[in-house]
Amino acid sequence: MSQAPVPAPSESAGPKRDLGSVDSDMLERLGARLAVGGGPRESIPVEMPFTGEILGHVPRATAADVGDACGRARGAQPAWAATSYAERAAPFLRFHDVLLERRDEALDLIQLETGKARKHAFEEVEDAALVARYYALHGWGHLRPRRRRGVFPGFTLAREHRHAVGLVGVIAPSNYPLSLAISDAIPALLAGNAALVKPDPQTPFTALWAVDLLYQAGLPADLLQVVVGGGRDVGPAVVEAVDYLSFTGGTATGRVVARRAGERLIGCSLELGGKNPMIVLADADLDRAADGAVRGSFASSGQLCISVERLYVQASVTAPFIDRFVARTRSLRLGAELDFSADLGSLASRVQLEKVKSHVDDALDKGARILAGGTPRPEIGPYFFEPTILADVTDEMRLCGEETFGPVVAIESFESVEEAIERANATPYGLNASVWTRDVAAGRRISARIQAGTVNINEAYGAAWGSIDAPMGGFKDSGVGRRHGAEGIRKYTEAQTIAVQRGLPLAAPPWMGEERYSQVMTRALRLLKRTPGLR
Repeated sequence: MSQAPVPAPSESAGPKRDLGSVDSDMLERLGARLAVGGGPRESIPVEMPFTGEILGHVPRATAADVGDACGRARGAQPAWAATSYAERAAPFLRFHDVLLERRDEALDLIQLETGKARKHAFEEVEDAALVARYYALHGWGHLRPRRRRGVFPGFTLAREHRHAVGLVGVIAPSNYPLSLAISDAIPALLAGNAALVKPDPQTPFTALWAVDLLYQAGLPADLLQVVVGGGRDVGPAVVEAVDYLSFTGGTATGRVVARRAGERLIGCSLELGGKNPMIVLADADLDRAADGAVRGSFASSGQLCISVERLYVQASVTAPFIDRFVARTRSLRLGAELDFSADLGSLASRVQLEKVKSHVDDALDKGARILAGGTPRPEIGPYFFEPTILADVTDEMRLCGEETFGPVVAIESFESVEEAIERANATPYGLNASVWTRDVAAGRRISARIQAGTVNINEAYGAAWGSIDAPMGGFKDSGVGRRHGAEGIRKYTEAQTIAVQRGLPLAAPPWMGEERYSQVMTRALRLLKRTPGLR
């Protein structure tokens, strides 16, 4: 792994951007973690969405670099897999503590690379700490050898074992560069694998910072590799090189990844797009629901796969709910400071700004009404867009069916619960949903009928996402597989059954004919069905 030069943050004619704890020495040290070989490399500029200035550059990896990185990771993996789980857990418990101690460094980097508000950046720190602690303390409970019922209890002893798959690839998007780059790698590593992470080229430094912290916490050398490059060049090389792939991104790209993984006969988990509904029933606490709608719709400026984009409110309380929601939305403060003063930050890029603007303009052209927001705010920064609430949204509008991935939510009223459920499910996506009611039992019944991988009652997304012991993932076009819980670490392993047969043979003995054996086995099978504890 050679060190590539990382230019200092760019100068501008105006006042220099406050970079907080980030400086050129830090960026150079992080760049040295990249898996690139010798010789010249094309550099990738990393833009700061707050201003459009360049934070720094990283070298663009090649397919050969991916191969070299995989070779180093595979070389380190067998010794790591041979250690006890307690030994593997130790670096992650230290990582948990150091991450919290150095949270301000992480928050500065996340904000500078993504443009999000600091309170939303902190959600990433919380998430990474929770995942590290959970799997370090509880992962072995999901992986330990287990006794399984044998074909004939007492005569057949069966045990399930879990083996690391080898090398896990993690392809992460830009919107949550700490959470989604490192939180999928943590259980993969704890399961005994090596890992190759490809963060989005827009946000490489946050991922590199987390990897650097893991090595400082005691992760063995070469076990975790990082490459940076575009999805069309480096991405396919990663898919070709690993034994399992964890991908978070758009549905269209996810289909391509799934096809290639299928051709290679490797496992993959895909968390993809969402068009997530929020249902507010007439008996809901409207103040609490309005607060939840603000958080659910506008966290990270709506650039969150589990954010609310469709809001359904029961007709009898639509007007008072809208009054509360609009008032709260209009009071939100947009800002680009590296502190907790802003409620919302920026969109990540000009491309994302144009997509959000085009969705809003298309809806307005076709008859939608703006209740709040709807306007870019270039005087704050180049990619800022106001938190936006739209009414009278109809099916022919793009934002009705497409994922907007911005601070835009469409609000509609409904009469009956059946109508709300039908509308919530009228989408090819099924990632997240929320239901707001004082009747929790009714909320559970409604939630069970919503076609989404996670459903929150009286919370927008955090209750399900933060419950790391429970699986998280999507129905329908929102993905395949799960992160978190037992599935979130077992997916990185191969299951093996070892069975011992003693006493009773499972084939006719020489002294017993096949017909007689089949009669004996038939009686035994009938007996097993009638015997509690054996069937």
